[in-house]
Amino acid sequence: MELAHYSDYAVRLVNTEEPARNKDSLTSVDAVRALFGAGTQMARRVTDTDVTRFRNVRGRLRSVFEAADGGDHVLAVDLLNSLLMEFPVSPQVSGHETLDDDGRPDWHIHLAEHPSNASAGYAAMASFGLAFHLTAHGPERLGLCQATPCRNAYLDTSTNRSRRYCSDRCATRANVAAYRARKRLEADESARSGRTAETAQDSQVLSERRPSGPEGQGRHRANAVASTSSAGTVP
Repeated sequence: MELAHYSDYAVRLVNTEEPARNKDSLTSVDAVRALFGAGTQMARRVTDTDVTRFRNVRGRLRSVFEAADGGDHVLAVDLLNSLLMEFPVSPQVSGHETLDDDGRPDWHIHLAEHPSNASAGYAAMASFGLAFHLTAHGPERLGLCQATPCRNAYLDTSTNRSRRYCSDRCATRANVAAYRARKRLEADESARSGRTAETAQDSQVLSERRPSGPEGQGRHRANAVASTSSAGTVP
């Protein structure tokens, strides 16, 4: 098992909660066990107490993603180091009875599951995996989905560091929303341009109807005098 695999532990745990939608799926022992995967030794050790512990670790891991996503990489590293100190890992060379092409065990580093409780074990693996990903790819590769109101955590593994969404579904939803917003803006601008054109046309019509030249100016002055005289006459 590659060490980068353990970073998925952090993402899975963080995304059990959607704060903007007021949703939380981490509410039972079975939900906690599902994070480990079926049949793992640590999953069988989960108790009711671990539910609260997992929620606490989840909040701290989300803070790492929030700091990294906000550009405060020093804070992200400090928060992650705090988790690593509290939940140290137990590395172990393992073959998992997997053989390579030459028939020899496929030796690799594995994080042994020997902690005092399930939440400590999961926190150790999640924190170590996240630290491995951060140091290998950079803290800017830890992100939160930009599709409102999702904000799920993700790990950017794109070649050009361009990922902004946690899934294709969120990317599609955000693109559709942006397209509709552009269309509304274009419609508003078109309507404003139409009103401006109508105003200009009305002004031109009025200007064309108004007499010009000496005769028109004289008539305009005569009308003005007549209006003044009429206004000053007492009935």
